[in-house]
Parts: sequence; structure tokens; C-alpha cells
Amino acid sequence: MNPETTAVPYERLGILIDGRWIYEAERSTEVVDPATGQTIVRLPFAADGEIAKAVASSQSAFESWKDRSPLERGRILRRFADLARKHADEIARNMTRDQGKPLSEAIGEIRFAADHADWHAEEARRIYGRVIPARDPRVQQMVLREPVGVCIAFTPWNFPFSQALRKVVAALASGCTIILKGPGESPSSTVAIGRLMQEAGLPDGCLNILWGDPAHLSETLLAAPEVRKISFTGSVEVGKHLASLAGRHMKRSTMELGGHAPVILFDDADIEAAADALAGQKVRNAGQVCISPTRFYVQAKGHDRFLARFAEKIASTRVGNGFQESVQMGPLCHGRRVAAMEGFVQDAREQGAEIVTGGERVGNAGFFYAPTVVAAGTDELRLMKEEPFGPIAVVTPFGDFDEVIRRANSLPFGLASYVFTGSSSRAQNAARALAAGMVSVNHFGLALPETPFGGINDSGYGSEGGSETFDGYLNTKFVTRFDQIPQ
Repeated sequence: MNPETTAVPYERLGILIDGRWIYEAERSTEVVDPATGQTIVRLPFAADGEIAKAVASSQSAFESWKDRSPLERGRILRRFADLARKHADEIARNMTRDQGKPLSEAIGEIRFAADHADWHAEEARRIYGRVIPARDPRVQQMVLREPVGVCIAFTPWNFPFSQALRKVVAALASGCTIILKGPGESPSSTVAIGRLMQEAGLPDGCLNILWGDPAHLSETLLAAPEVRKISFTGSVEVGKHLASLAGRHMKRSTMELGGHAPVILFDDADIEAAADALAGQKVRNAGQVCISPTRFYVQAKGHDRFLARFAEKIASTRVGNGFQESVQMGPLCHGRRVAAMEGFVQDAREQGAEIVTGGERVGNAGFFYAPTVVAAGTDELRLMKEEPFGPIAVVTPFGDFDEVIRRANSLPFGLASYVFTGSSSRAQNAARALAAGMVSVNHFGLALPETPFGGINDSGYGSEGGSETFDGYLNTKFVTRFDQIPQ
């Protein structure tokens, strides 16, 4: 074992209910190191009685938390942010062990996520209502915004700290309480959030953490009358199922689902600079990013030049254990992702596409897969239709503006899109024409705390960033008052 992995003891995994950690359970599941394929520890599952206690605890805590001053809520979130930065190295080491990403990426994730806590702490004091001028001067009309109540959140393994924290701080800043089910594959970050929230002074019950079978937990929690909102980040298929359950019980939902981000590279862009920047983004977190660039449409005049430079950069990526200092890409999170990459590459080969680089496993231990570039002459490849969620990019030429917009918008996904061009008019027209919740032109300016983050169509609805976040956690109440009963 790499000595770096033993420098910090792995997080003690537990269930958190009403401020008390539970470490033993009748049922559990194994947590695996993706770099070795070996079991690290076992994760305890919550029993039905514990799920019920978590709901009751959250509801009880909500009755007082909703009336806490936004300034007081903010002070707790700021203390958490400071603690997260202070302990970033140790949390990151555990994340690299159970998720696989390079240690530098893990540290960056935690420090960046702390910014979300700070931003929500500040923005909580700006959850304003409004006064509506009345038609009768004796009447007062007010709009109040009130926390919806107990929320539940299901978060993914690709960014186990930041994805969970975004939901937690949005709920808490709004005056809601939250039950969090983090990723069973990489659970240490979720437990660290709970531990540091307690240290920051968060009252018991405001954050409860459960582990267990996702289907059973989601169905049980959504059926609970105390639960008023769900936030989910994950696959389109699961998101649609959860949205249907939420609709059946009239619960609010925020869905941040899969994407298949198109990159449109016009021939007036800086081809070499774009290729270098896009290569770095493609291998970030081994391509396991919902906004990762995946479908590369390159205008015919610059296609060959881009493909050669991009493939060269991808091929030079240093792949290995995330604790090794020079590594740029770690393993995939679990073996199912490796099998998925093999399926995409096999389909591409069968349809006559060129595997420019990569296209195979790396080593004989762990879940490593070589960063891969596929050159496609057809949109019928699975890679052109399905999100790979891994270190595979498919590059294809296009002719004119109308063609590329039609092809980019041909899928039901609509999360992120990228445009590279030297023309302001092209940039503006492409941004307007692309069917996506987010469009980034000539850079990768997405996912900041102060900016909206969310998709359209099959990529979901609602925002996980910016002031729009609070819309999912607040009820609108209209109050009208007459000074005396009208005669």
C-alpha cells in the first residue's frame, strides 16, 4: 500500500441521527479502493426504525431551526467552511482512497466546496419577501418566503464532498433541515461533512445522515408526510423515477441529471489552445463529470489539426494511483464504469470508427482505463447518443452553423454546452441556439457558487447554484390585511 494512504486513518463510517453516531448495524456493504480493488471497510445500513427516527428528528429540529436568524445560520456555515479548509488534506486523502481521483483534485474539491458554504452563509440574509402596492390604501399586501420543511438529498460518488455540500448548505441556509444519503461507493466525505457540521455548532437533527439501499430509502423517505422536498443528482433513469415518486406525494424536487455536453469548435477559434484546454477538462476526474465535454464537433477546416493535437495531449495523460504525485488521472470509481467504457469502444469499432488513442484497460489491478479519443464519421455511434461518463471523447467534423446546432441539440439532454470561436456574433448566436441550461464560451466558467447550475429537458430542472437555488427550498406565502373588517 502506498504510504500516503496510511498517513491519515480512514474516516470511521456511521449513521448520524439527532446528533448521535451509530457505527454498528445488522446490514452493511463494502467500500472498495478503486486503485486496488480491495475492500477498505464496511458501511453500515440504517434499519427502518432508524429511518423513522431520522425523519422525526429532522421535523423536531425544523420547528426551531426555521426561526433561527439568517445571521446565526450563516455564522454556523462560515465556521463549517473554515473547518473544511483546515481539514482539507485529511478529508481529501480519504476521498482519494474511496473515490480514486488524484489527491490534488480531491483537495481542490474540498476547498472549492467551502466557498459554497461561505456564499450561502452570506446569501441567507438576502432571502427577501416583498410588499405589493394595494389598490385600496387601507389594504396591506405582503409576500413572505418561508422554508419548506424537512428535505432529503441523494448525492453521487463523482464529487462526493461538493455535491453533498451544495445541497446541505442550500437547505440549512434556507431554514430547512435535511436528511442526506451520500454515495455508498465513496462515503467518507459525507461522514466528514456531518462531523464538521457538528463541530461548527449545527443543532442536533438539522442534518441527519443515512445509508442503505437507495430504492428503499427514497421510497420510504418520500412517503413520509414530514418530508417536503427532494434534491437528487444522478442518472436520468433514476431521476425520472424519483421525480414520479415525488409527484405522487406532492413533494418538491430538484433534479440535476445526466448530460452529454457538446463542444462546438468553429474554425476561427484558437485550435491549439482549445485542444490543450479541452484535453485537461476531459480527463478531470477520469471524465466522471456531468458537465464533462464529450461530443466534440469541429468545423471541417480545423478538424484534422484539432484531432491530432487533442489526441496527443490525451495520450500523454499520466494515469495511476491518485496518491502518486505526478498522476493526472486516477482510476474510475468502480468496475461497472470500466465495463461501460469497453462497451462504448467495442460499439465504435464495430461501426468503423477510428480509436485514435486509448481504448483499453490499464494494468491488472483496480479500475483503470486509458483516456480514449474516437474519431467518428457518423452520429449513430453509442458514444454520440449516450453519455459515456468516463475518459472517452468522440470527435466529428461539421460543415456550417445550422448543421452543428441541429446535431448538438439532437439529444434529449440539456445540461452543459461549450463553444469555441473568435467571433462575437457566432458566440452570441450559438449560445442562444443551444438547448442547454448552461453554455460556456471559450472557457469553462460553470459551477461557481454564485451562478445557476442546472439543466433542461432530460437533464433535469431546478438550480444547484446562484440565488435560484433558494427557490426549491422556500414556500411563497401571500398575506393581505385590512385595518378593519369591511362594512
